[in-house]
Amino acid sequence: MVKIRLSRAGANKRPFYHLVVTDSRNKRDGRYIERLGFYNPFGKMKEEDLRIDVERVEHWVAKGAQVSDRVKKLMKLINVSKEEREKLKLAKAEKKKSKKHNNKVSYCYEIEELSMSLQASL
Repeated sequence: MVKIRLSRAGANKRPFYHLVVTDSRNKRDGRYIERLGFYNPFGKMKEEDLRIDVERVEHWVAKGAQVSDRVKKLMKLINVSKEEREKLKLAKAEKKKSKKHNNKVSYCYEIEELSMSLQASL
């Protein structure tokens, strides 16, 4: 089966992904049929972070290629400007940070309640 998926490149802790058409039996970073674009999650403001040849993707999908979930998400983002994508990244990171903080706070309250109940029972 032919798939359209991401192939990882780049240095340690600095990923860079190529959008490739490959046989599903090949390794993630192995041989591919065609390279359709790239995605740079750590691209600077002046650098291009996402490029996809949409015509070729449609061509391969028409031939029966399966598109991975991450590539589907990137295809939706291709119509969004770079500034808006940056805002989405920041909002997602902030939401994750606040969720982590809320979990810590609720854990502290649980410990306080347990210690108070233990003191009351003594």
